[in-house]
Amino acid sequence: MFRDFSGQSFFMGVLTAFVGFVSSFAVVLQGLKGVGATDIEAASGLMALSIAMGLCAIVLSAVTRMPVSIAWSTPGAALLATTGVVEGGFNAAVGAFLICAALIVVAGLFKPLGRAVSAIPASLANAMLAGVLLSLCLAPVKAVGFNPMLGLPIVVAWIVVGAFKRLWAVPAALGAFVLVLLFGIDVPEGAWSNVVASALPPVEIVTPVFNLQAVVSIALPLFLVTMASQNIPGIAVLRVNHYEPAAGSLFAVTGLFSILSAPFGGHAVNLAAITAAMCAGEDSHPDPKRRYWAAIISGFGYVVIGLLAGAVTAFVALAPPILIQAVAGLALVGAFSGSALSAFKEPKDREAAAITFLVTASGIAFGGVSGAFWGLLAGGLMLGLSHFVQTLKN
Repeated sequence: MFRDFSGQSFFMGVLTAFVGFVSSFAVVLQGLKGVGATDIEAASGLMALSIAMGLCAIVLSAVTRMPVSIAWSTPGAALLATTGVVEGGFNAAVGAFLICAALIVVAGLFKPLGRAVSAIPASLANAMLAGVLLSLCLAPVKAVGFNPMLGLPIVVAWIVVGAFKRLWAVPAALGAFVLVLLFGIDVPEGAWSNVVASALPPVEIVTPVFNLQAVVSIALPLFLVTMASQNIPGIAVLRVNHYEPAAGSLFAVTGLFSILSAPFGGHAVNLAAITAAMCAGEDSHPDPKRRYWAAIISGFGYVVIGLLAGAVTAFVALAPPILIQAVAGLALVGAFSGSALSAFKEPKDREAAAITFLVTASGIAFGGVSGAFWGLLAGGLMLGLSHFVQTLKN
């Protein structure tokens, strides 16, 4: 195994960990706070997720000898950011995280459930995801409206750097955010010492609470979004690069690591898609049999970065929330455009996809249940009715 190690894989693994964390940690923080987490609980959740996905990547890649990249559920975090606090607060959200993780394990081990998730029309799954992402993707515009002197540098950095190298666009936006925070915001006295004091790993155990509202509003949509937008595409990326993973086993293991992270505030870890392409491609090594080291190194990188999650969270908290929301929104523009394109690609599904998108994007909850669930249900009913009418005509 150690003979397969290479400097090329080491560099790509470090880059993967950096890009994977920097590009979306803001989304995770916003998501956890959106369902009621305090700053310390959000920091604990960020740490738990980073360590869990790092250890999961190390274990799976070492055992399978494939570049199995792991990520937190970025679309799931975006979903949480728009869900709102349910009855029972963050404790109920953690209960929903555990249920979601258990469903992922079952989906991996119980093939009919996995097939049922795969059978959800791609147009509706993508429409739901696009509806969830819309409000966050509007945050950069709102940040410029809030204060052009603070918001514009973040947006301009993303645009200019992205025009040359899309991979570095979000890190550039984050760099601009840091500069704005350092030189454009009047930070209260003693705030920097608080950041330094927060460098120790933030461990906060949250007692889970289980109730039906949290299951329907958080657990089920989070499960569907994670499976449809992360796990299934993650398998596809590996197969495109000529690997043949046992999908069910990989799903089940990510579910187990999600269970381990949930009591500390983590919502879900899953197979990566974007960073999977980095580790599984030729840039990590010309020999496909040696690329798994890139995923292993990225795993160690996630663990190290995760231990600094408290300082990261304390630093981000010094700025107006809309600015870090802007960074999160810019990180999700690609996901939004891709999901919207896929949602409306098939003419026969467009009306149902539009209903799913609009109901989800409205953010309106009925009976305490989030719009994402009702959007998928409304779109599914519309699609079923359309197919029924078409069958009668034929």
